[in-house]
Parts: sequence; C-alpha cells; structure tokens
Amino acid sequence: MALQADEKISDGSTNSRNALNEETALDSPRQALDTDPVYSYREQRKIIHRIDRRLVITCGIIYCFSLIDRGNLGNASIAGMTKDLELGVGFRYSTIVLVFFPTYVLFQPPATLLSRKLGPRKFLATITLLWGTLEIGFGFAKKWTDMIGLRVALGILEAGLYPSVVYLLATWYSRYDVGKRYCAFYVVGCLALAFGDKADQSWRFLNKDERDFIVRRINKDRDDAIPEKFTLARFLRPALDIKIWILAFISFLIITVTTSISVFLPIILRNGLGFTIAESQCLIAPPTEDEICATLPPTKPYELTHFQYCLAAILMVTSAYLGDRFHVRGPILIFNSLVALVGLPIMGFASSSSARYFGVFLVTAGTNANIPTALAYQANNVRGQWKRALTSALFVGCGGIGGISGGTIFRSQDSPRYIPGISAAIA
Repeated sequence: MALQADEKISDGSTNSRNALNEETALDSPRQALDTDPVYSYREQRKIIHRIDRRLVITCGIIYCFSLIDRGNLGNASIAGMTKDLELGVGFRYSTIVLVFFPTYVLFQPPATLLSRKLGPRKFLATITLLWGTLEIGFGFAKKWTDMIGLRVALGILEAGLYPSVVYLLATWYSRYDVGKRYCAFYVVGCLALAFGDKADQSWRFLNKDERDFIVRRINKDRDDAIPEKFTLARFLRPALDIKIWILAFISFLIITVTTSISVFLPIILRNGLGFTIAESQCLIAPPTEDEICATLPPTKPYELTHFQYCLAAILMVTSAYLGDRFHVRGPILIFNSLVALVGLPIMGFASSSSARYFGVFLVTAGTNANIPTALAYQANNVRGQWKRALTSALFVGCGGIGGISGGTIFRSQDSPRYIPGISAAIA
C-alpha cells in the first residue's frame, strides 16, 4: 500500500522507480548482494570473473603441483620403488606415507599466519619453489629411510598451501559464490593431475573502484572484509566454539577415505584386482593413457578410466552449483557420502574385477565431490577473518590427521582383498 501511494504522488517520477527497484532488489539475499551503487550486474560479474582467472586458476595449478608431488607414491611403488627400496618389508610403505602428515598438520596454523603476514603471492610462490626443489631429491633416494626425511620436509613445506588457499578464497568471495570457486580450484588441481599493504599488492590487477566494490560486496554479505589487528588471543579464542571442531571432524572423515583410496589404489588394482602394472598405472593416471595403454588390448575395463574422473568432476560441479544456487551444503554432503558408501562394499566385496572397479568410480566421485562442498560448508558458517584463518587451519589440519588414518588402513598383509581397509573406510 505504501508503495502504491508513493507511485500516485510521484506520478512515475524517478524516486518511485528507484523505490520499486530497491524493493525488487531486496526480494532475496542474492538480489540484495548483486545490487551495487557503482557497477551494474554485468559489470560486477566481469570483475568477479577476472578475479576467478587470476586467483582460482592460479591456486588450482599450484594445488596440482602439490598433488603430483604427494600422489605419485602409489605409482612409483608398483613401478619398481617397492623393490628398489625394499618397501615390502613390514610397514615400510605405510611408514613413508604416514611421516608426511605430522609435520603437515603441526605447521598449518603458523603457516596460515605467515601467509597472512607476508601476503599470499610471495608466500605461495616461495613454498612451491622450495618443495619443487626438494622433490628432485626423491629421485636420488638409495634407502627407504632416505624417503622418511624427504617426506617429513615435504610436509613442512606443503603445510601452508591448502589452509592458505582455503582462507584466501573465502575472503575474496561471498557465501553464495564460494562453493563454485572451491569446486573449480579442486577440479583444476585434480584434472591436471589426472590429466594491509600486502593485501593491496596482491590485487593490483584491480583498480581502486573495483577493489572498493569487492570490499562493499563482502561487507554486505558478512561484514568482515577488513581484518582486525592480530593478537594471539584473538586468533585462538574461536577454538572454544564447538562448531569449528565439528567442521574439522567432517574434514577428518572425508580425507581419511580420499587419502586411503588415492595412495593405495594403484596397489589395490595391482595386487587386489589382478591388473598388470601397465593396466594399474593406466587406470589411475588418465593423462598418460595414450602412452601407457597404446600397447594394451582394447577390451579391458581401463577403457572406462576417463569416466571415473569425469563422474567425479560432474558430481563436484553439480554439488557446487546446487549449493550456491539454493544456499544448502549439509544435504549435499550427506548425498555424496551415500554415493561413496554404496561404492565401498562393491569395491571390496564384489566377485568380479569389473564390478569392483565400478565401485572405485562411486567412491572416487562421492569422496572427491565432498571436499569442495565441505570447504564451502565451513566457509559459510564462519564470520571474522582471524576466526576464518583458524578454522581453515584446523579444518585442513584435521584433514591431515585423516591422512594419517587413511595411510594405515590398507596394509600389505591384507592383500589381496584388503577387507580391514575397506571395512574401516565404510565405518
């Protein structure tokens, strides 16, 4: 009624049109967020997509390097490393997997603070260069104990990447945009593997008006674009919030399964499902499929290898889109977990290798799709930059503890069925 009276008095004036536009813009949180006094909606999206190209893709490529560094243990194991370094004795292989994670977990909180202090551009570039240099040393290891020292050092250097990126993306995007960006970051990394003053310097590709727009947008969404001055108490106080630990426990559960599958899948395919070395490499490394599979018979199940990763990517993208579109995360986490839960018993207990490999499809899709969904879930439920920094570190740190757990559940003495490992992943 008030709007109608205003329209009669103004008789179609500019004021009434502005009032109508404002009323329409505030019909939903999304519309309110996309209303800006300087830029139109199309101009806003252009700015955000420019940030995507500079930030999300760059972080995804760095994450790809990290995955390559960490994820090649299984490939190297079945290609000769187990024999050369005598890793088949006792728990030697599992030990090499495990020693990476204690330093990886312990150094994440200070690394996140250091990233904030130095600026992500310098910090991420430096640690990437250092761990890339360290990786050269892996090729010169003569004993299995040499690998332990190298893996411990790798954990220290890579500790700062994931929590810093999680924190960085959460600070640049609104709650309704961040899900798709986490998904894009993770997909870029995975598909590449399969196939203050510091803040001002880090966004010099934007002009002042565009930077002001990003600050306005974040403040409109959650009012924490400008960080408070750092104190240790301010950084640690959010640890008293039980919600942060619940989010961290979700990360622990997801990463336990993803780590166990990614690290031990080549060995499971080779020893458990009976594939040859070349077939096992092909089944988990699509980027080299043309090279490896050119000499293999064309009727084997590894013809499906692209679909394993395509299914995971499709589920990731769908989860991110639906989550951002309808502002939900929890139900999507549950659905993806059920997909993985269906795949695990098929992978572990089906009678044929083809059926068990189909289970691998479901486990890979469900668990990997849940990683960006869980990242968005924690980002959407935290407010305040120092609380966000601590949450990111704890979330990824507990994921690292999940990596320790995942590195122990598939044991060489359980070959070829790996029943305890499958059962632990289901639990």
